[in-house]
Amino acid sequence: MSTIGLISEGITDQIVIEHILDGLLDDEDLSVEPLQPTRDETDENLAITAGNWVKVFEYCESTQFQQAVENMDFVIIQIDADIFKKENLNKKYKVVLQNLSSEEQLEVIKNKLIELIGHELVENHGNKIIFAISIDSIECWLLPIYYSNKPQIASKEVNCLETLNKELIKVENFIIDQKNPRYYRKICKPYRKKKELTKLYKLNPNFTAFIEDVQLKMVL
Repeated sequence: MSTIGLISEGITDQIVIEHILDGLLDDEDLSVEPLQPTRDETDENLAITAGNWVKVFEYCESTQFQQAVENMDFVIIQIDADIFKKENLNKKYKVVLQNLSSEEQLEVIKNKLIELIGHELVENHGNKIIFAISIDSIECWLLPIYYSNKPQIASKEVNCLETLNKELIKVENFIIDQKNPRYYRKICKPYRKKKELTKLYKLNPNFTAFIEDVQLKMVL
């Protein structure tokens, strides 16, 4: 049985990643453990610890991360690229993404996370660390579900939540105006089917980059 630790900005991000792993790996014995934020065992919709992008950075710098990498089979770090555009971002976390391609942005953000984790730890355990970096936000990875017949929209990397909501109100009769875990579970359901996931993830370039990293390191 493989155990995967999951570090993310929030519960809804964890839900997206969990659904993707469920469909991609198709492993009944797979164990995904939310490390940050942790969740209430009696109510999956409740977080025990606070979740946001600052907490992702802090966890990567902590001894908890080192222990997780040493004790688990894999650790996934999820973060949205849009947080690096925030004016109040601490200087130690800042990177320059202007005028860079998606591939270049992914590499810059990945290198910043490696810097926070520590190069020695990554050198020793890099094969167990998987980066789930979404450009611009993880909602961009959900667009292929509702825009599979419109590849240009499915591959968008800006204003993804707004674009997603345009279809959600028509198809699901709700919009995401708050991070409601129940909504995300409903939206992500198609990704639990490997055939659907395989068809859809290829519509988004940085979603594809995450899938390929999982495939490479977990040796499907």
